[in-house]
Amino acid sequence: MSKAENLERQYVLRSWAVQGTMPYDEIVGGKGCWFWDKNGKKYLDFSSQWINTNIGHQHPKVVEAIKEQAEKLCFIAPNFGHESRGLLAEQIVKVTPGDLNKVFFTLGGGESNDNAINLVRQVTGRYKVMSRYRSYHGSTLGGLSISGEPRRLPAEPLMPGIIRFFDPYCYRCSFGKSYPGCGIECAEHIREIMLYENPESIAALFLEPVTGTNGVFVPPKEYLPRVREICDEFGVLLVADEVMSGWGRTGKWFGVDNWDVVPDVMTMAKGVTQGYVPLGAIVVNQKLADHYDDKMFWCGLTYSGHPLACAAGVATVKIYEEENLIENSARMGEKLSSGLKRLKDKHPSVGDVRSIGLFSSIELVKDRETREPLAPWNGPDPGIMAKINHCLRDKGVYVYIRWNYLFIAPPLSINEEELNFGLEAVDQCLELADQEIQA
Repeated sequence: MSKAENLERQYVLRSWAVQGTMPYDEIVGGKGCWFWDKNGKKYLDFSSQWINTNIGHQHPKVVEAIKEQAEKLCFIAPNFGHESRGLLAEQIVKVTPGDLNKVFFTLGGGESNDNAINLVRQVTGRYKVMSRYRSYHGSTLGGLSISGEPRRLPAEPLMPGIIRFFDPYCYRCSFGKSYPGCGIECAEHIREIMLYENPESIAALFLEPVTGTNGVFVPPKEYLPRVREICDEFGVLLVADEVMSGWGRTGKWFGVDNWDVVPDVMTMAKGVTQGYVPLGAIVVNQKLADHYDDKMFWCGLTYSGHPLACAAGVATVKIYEEENLIENSARMGEKLSSGLKRLKDKHPSVGDVRSIGLFSSIELVKDRETREPLAPWNGPDPGIMAKINHCLRDKGVYVYIRWNYLFIAPPLSINEEELNFGLEAVDQCLELADQEIQA
């Protein structure tokens, strides 16, 4: 056991893990779409870590921007101004849709959603918040409260006033229907729920335009526009959680751009700085911003608009533009989609593949007819999925695996050769899943 591993195991609680059984993989470097461990083994980052290193590892321009800012000013309290905060806010406003014109900086996705809950309740005077069952909005109290997935359960009871609704999960439709003859019931039932709950008590509806760590659900084209109409009908604010689907991941600047929908509030993190320095943000439309011209904004964080984080963000947004990464995401996304369809045709263990831009998942099943998941939802034993994970690591490919899903979401800078390398490894390792269901 290395000194670093000994120190971590003795003193550190690691995220989302059974501490005594979690493996220790010491990573010492990275560049572009690759990273490597202390033994020098390289891995293609086929999931952008936790779907956040959108421009790749150690981009020299971002590293240099952090260095330059550190030499000028490492920190100043948020009641003081500094240049990089205003510059980044301007850049964000330029690329967000519609009249999303004002930015509040946070520390990450969970803090963005926490503060967004606070904001929508302040502005509307209403207290209920709607969100989806298969959603994830962060591990903070508010973020977990509006999350629907199992990570909220050990923390319950959580925040009151949360109303949940079903997801646009066409492969496993909660209403037993098939698109396009479904009438977009996954959107229409939202209106019915609002009526049951009294729309005048509902402050906002939170959703991920493309659901992230619960399976990458790309909604039907009619879904988001219809949700927008329903929210407008009852004066409910629409909050788009773009923590994962934002910053080029779907082939557009933000997920909502694929359907020309403008939310009232957008939350973001991850791709705005790649995680080089933690940063999140809430972007609000002009009407909401105007509300606070003569009223107190009851939100605040000691590290809001941190100089180092904002400097990293300024450099990052420039790289998206200068290196045409949004366009590359769309272009490579088409090749990824074709590759995933080939995998589905070849492997009987693949029940469904879903993708938009460089945001995709492979869903594995025991039987295509029954659609029984290859690994149980929130099951305690990864079983065959652990074997697939080890196989991919042996081949030098890192893929984020959860339940019966493989999340393929490489950096937006990936080239065709790297994409094919990753897909070939996935192809070979899926043989283990095929053997499992044929045994």
